[in-house]
Amino acid sequence: MFKKKSYSFFLKSTALLFSGVVLLPLTSCKSTVTTKDQVQSWLTKGDESVKLQQQLPVVFVNTANNLQNIEIDDSQKFQYVDGFGYTLTGGSVEVINRLSPTKRKVLLQELFGKDENSISISYLRLSIGASDLDGAVFSYDDLPQGQTDPTLSKFSLARDKDLIAMLKEILAINPKIKIIAAPWSPPVWMKDNGNSKGGSLKPEFYDTYANYFVKYIQGMQKEGITIDAITPQNEPLHPGNNPSLLMVSDQQRDFIKQSLGPIFKSNDIKTKIVVYDHNCNKPEYAINILNDPEAAQYIDGSAFHLYEGDISSLSTVYKAHPSKNLYFTEQWTGAKGTFNEDLNWHAKNVIIGSMRNWSKIALEWNLANDTEFKPHTPGGCTECKGAITVSDKENFTRNVGYYIIAHASKFVPANSQRISSTQTEQLSTVAFRTPESKTVLIVQNYNNNTENFNIKFKNKTAPVNITANSVATYIF
Repeated sequence: MFKKKSYSFFLKSTALLFSGVVLLPLTSCKSTVTTKDQVQSWLTKGDESVKLQQQLPVVFVNTANNLQNIEIDDSQKFQYVDGFGYTLTGGSVEVINRLSPTKRKVLLQELFGKDENSISISYLRLSIGASDLDGAVFSYDDLPQGQTDPTLSKFSLARDKDLIAMLKEILAINPKIKIIAAPWSPPVWMKDNGNSKGGSLKPEFYDTYANYFVKYIQGMQKEGITIDAITPQNEPLHPGNNPSLLMVSDQQRDFIKQSLGPIFKSNDIKTKIVVYDHNCNKPEYAINILNDPEAAQYIDGSAFHLYEGDISSLSTVYKAHPSKNLYFTEQWTGAKGTFNEDLNWHAKNVIIGSMRNWSKIALEWNLANDTEFKPHTPGGCTECKGAITVSDKENFTRNVGYYIIAHASKFVPANSQRISSTQTEQLSTVAFRTPESKTVLIVQNYNNNTENFNIKFKNKTAPVNITANSVATYIF
């Protein structure tokens, strides 16, 4: 178990000193708007002494020095960003709903709003039916054993009523939030083992399952919820979860080109189809599908997790199919992980790494759970730590996943574009140009020592430093 910690965006009244830079309370800065030559910054330290706290600004100067440079070049442009966020599991909804109405409203505004104390989540992932972080396994067409429903006459989103209600609240706060959705398993009567865990989709139900997706997308749209993208299967090579499904690359390819793609087209479904949605150690899974022209015509891109492999696999797929998009859709923080290790590894790989390898999104796993890492299904993840831990009706804790995402989501809105930034041996970086013409630079220092460096932009330099094992976001 982890030690619960309380946190406030507001600093103590006594000013703190950070390597010659005074830390300011967030309330002292009414917006992130900067003057022409100033660099604003926010810092989180791996030792937890500073969490998403704003620093005094520094100024671009024309004076040369001997520090290492991080050079920003906004003439070199790369992918546009759709957003940063989490999976809103059924379990997340359940525990957030345990908060009092006032505290619940405050939390949702903090997560999805755009005021100075919000982290402005811009992208969510949903499970189509239950994930393993729901309290029970379900699909939208569950039947007694031995029965089938090829016309989907029993299809119903009723089990998602609380999720749908919360999504409507979130959309009222951020109407532009984007959503990707993935099933953990089809209804068991479509599977060759008749079980929520493992098994494969029966080919005779390919069309039925494609129509299941159509009903889901149309049903959510009737509720005012647009599903921007789907993947045919979460972690298709991991049939040991509950729920789960084994769907090898050739099966997914055939399902898309024979059923899902044509049925989406015939129903005028605009929701993007994104393949794979599993680890970076198997880029060939996505490439195999994208190499098939019949399947590729229906596919927007591919999605990845990083429990195995290297984040550079996204670039491997990009180089093979540069017209197709990349999405980083899941990475957990676990009950046994440390704040320092998780902050720095995830900032380096999930945030900076995925963006430098062409991803349009970076998502951490579960948004919220309780103090026992529940709810979860029988056989589901027992150590998945949410970004938020809800302890009782009046209290919640912000965990490391909150700060990992916040260093991007708060400052890099949807439709920002990645631009060029150099890296050094110790400093990992990624930079963006926002729709408001701001430049945002995220820097992670994996060194055990403070790193002094220049932000170099348009022949001017801003000398700054970043403490050991820390993450900083700079805006100018």
